[in-house]
Amino acid sequence: MNYKSRGDQHSSKNVISQKWTLFLCLACFCSGMLFTNRMWNVPEPKGITRTTTVEAEKLKLLHQKEVKRDSKDIIGEVYKTHNAIQTLDKTISNLEMELAAARATQESILSGSPLSEGLKRTGSSGKRRYLMVIGINTAFSSRKRRDSVRATWMPQGEKRKKLEEEKGIIVRFVIGHSATSGGILDRAIEAEDKKHGDFLRLDHVEGYLELSAKTKIYFATAVTLWDADFYVKVDDDVHVNIATLGETLVRHRKKPRVYIGCMKSGPVLNQKGVRYHEPEYWKFGEAGNKYFRHATGQLYAISKDGPKHVLHKFANEDVSLGSWFIGLDAEHIDDRRLCCGTPPDCEWKAQAGNICVASFDWSCSGICRSADRIKEVHQRCGEALFQPREEDDTLKNQIMAMAKSSFKMEHPLERRQAEAGRIRDKYPDRIPVIVERAEKSDVPDIDKKVSPHSLLP
Repeated sequence: MNYKSRGDQHSSKNVISQKWTLFLCLACFCSGMLFTNRMWNVPEPKGITRTTTVEAEKLKLLHQKEVKRDSKDIIGEVYKTHNAIQTLDKTISNLEMELAAARATQESILSGSPLSEGLKRTGSSGKRRYLMVIGINTAFSSRKRRDSVRATWMPQGEKRKKLEEEKGIIVRFVIGHSATSGGILDRAIEAEDKKHGDFLRLDHVEGYLELSAKTKIYFATAVTLWDADFYVKVDDDVHVNIATLGETLVRHRKKPRVYIGCMKSGPVLNQKGVRYHEPEYWKFGEAGNKYFRHATGQLYAISKDGPKHVLHKFANEDVSLGSWFIGLDAEHIDDRRLCCGTPPDCEWKAQAGNICVASFDWSCSGICRSADRIKEVHQRCGEALFQPREEDDTLKNQIMAMAKSSFKMEHPLERRQAEAGRIRDKYPDRIPVIVERAEKSDVPDIDKKVSPHSLLP
């Protein structure tokens, strides 16, 4: 009996433990399900989403700013690189110009030109000293103008060499090269130079808007090639009396620095598209202002120290030259004989004993149709007509008679016009009035007879 009762008790304990085990399993399962559902149903906070969006926008803006900064830095680097390239190009062009000048000097020494002869004569003292270098500004399309100048006031061949050797006067046409170096334009100039030998070639690209740069390079090159007292620039459509020009410059030879020409002052043009437009007009003050006083561009001369101070270039080359001399201790000389009009103006002045240095038409900034008319100007205003030659007594007597009769003209109108021209020269501020019956001039010495020998340069 005891044994059976013990067996029943043991089996009941096992049954209870199994039930509790199942119950605990179910409870754990339910609690697990409950906990799992709460985890899945937890909503995401709205603030976190908004914060994430704002941060994304901030990151996007920062990225855009960085891109802009990078682009600005790239543009700045490109600009710096461009400036460095331009500076390097200028340096290279200057070195090439100096090299070309050195080669020209070496060639002149080897070929026995007047420059080399001067060098041989002076030995170790350096270059020969010349009175003046005349650079005639010309262009590729101006062949007829050059031929007309050669046929009138510019000596050719042996006469030009004699002028260089005996008088110390160098005369050259000044021109650069075309945009396509070695092209048909350059070859045409080379062929013309072989024929006449009267060119000074510059390391410069030709163009009307580059006249200031061309003038600057011309002076720098001329100073390198020739040691002269004066350097002259003249246009190829202007008539020049070389001897009278030399006589004029000799008077100022002992002055340290001079700037000689017909001084003028014109309006600063700020309208685009017009002739003589000045892009840097704002540097001259308010609209409507005028340029500072400067020599007109048809012809001017500067002393030997002038070319050392060629600086900033304006659009107009005569204004650029005037600006270079503003800050210098240089004497500005206004000589109206450097800007006479074409006949009858220059002719009347020559007959009155006041031979013009240069003649041109203001309306054309040179002689109008110069290739056709410069011969007439030379025939009527050339200095050779008023200078006697000792070997020709007949011509000498004729010129003496011409000089004597220049103040006793047959026609009263011609006499009065000559008097008016003389008054304008002596008294620029006065306006001469031609009286219908003028027996005597207002100027005391107008009726004095001038010896033709005084007209010699």
